[in-house]
Amino acid sequence: MIAGSRRALSQAAGHAAAASRGLASLAAPEFETLRITQAAPHVAEIALNRPTKNNAMSKVFWTEIAEAFDWAADMPELRAILLTGGDARHFTSGIDLEDHVDLLAPPAEGAGEDTARRAFELRRVVKRYQEGFTAIERCPKPVIAAVHGACIGGGVDMICAADVRLASSDAYFCVKEVAIGIAADVGTLQRLPRVVGNDSWVREACFTARNIPAHEAATQGLLSRVYTDKKAMMAGALETAQAIAAHSPVAVQGTKVNLNFSRGRTVSDGLEFQSAWNAAMLQTQDMGESMTAAMTGKPARFSKL
Repeated sequence: MIAGSRRALSQAAGHAAAASRGLASLAAPEFETLRITQAAPHVAEIALNRPTKNNAMSKVFWTEIAEAFDWAADMPELRAILLTGGDARHFTSGIDLEDHVDLLAPPAEGAGEDTARRAFELRRVVKRYQEGFTAIERCPKPVIAAVHGACIGGGVDMICAADVRLASSDAYFCVKEVAIGIAADVGTLQRLPRVVGNDSWVREACFTARNIPAHEAATQGLLSRVYTDKKAMMAGALETAQAIAAHSPVAVQGTKVNLNFSRGRTVSDGLEFQSAWNAAMLQTQDMGESMTAAMTGKPARFSKL
């Protein structure tokens, strides 16, 4: 399932100047392991930014990814977010093992460390790392993950927390954790089955730690589309983000909130929540603006949210 878009490529080039001008208005924070830029009006790109390490996830990364998406959640100008591998050869090689030796290595024999206290310490670390990707999921703005090259271990955990997943044809995915002697613990085992819906395939992927090519991942439902190359993928991701950003942020963010709420609950519970939600949200001025735009053919203009 290969997709390419000349129109999207043209749009991406056309918005380069606007993206540059928008940096000041975004007032994006600076990070050690991430880079935030404005990709287009109302669209931010949060890029992993350790190219010399293939975007391996250091200890600092786990704090910064949560901070970045909490910041994006609070930015009223933003309506959609691209999550990318930036300029690195790969989207991410997963956890930085060198930076986590002290956590992953077993305690030395005879060290006298209390097992229970060590367990509490490790649990605190795992919970903090889980929070990093949960911040992506709870961010009210739709998050589009655009994957090129390798997406290993924690990378799969991360993209499963995104709303939309796109990839270039050279992308491949690996639930690597069993190969380093652990069970995936920051979201893959909880989110991937819901994303894909094929329990047998999920278990095989998680038990074998094999590399899964982009086309297979798309066939199983992990990806929306596969593009010919990274350039086409980035253009397609931007086109998708702009299509989202063109709609009412009240409607789009309300849709994400309700989709997330309804997951794992009964239809009845979801409908009850939706009715209470829309009792307030149907009063938005965005509805009239959207209707006017549809009738006149002119772009709708929505207030910040």
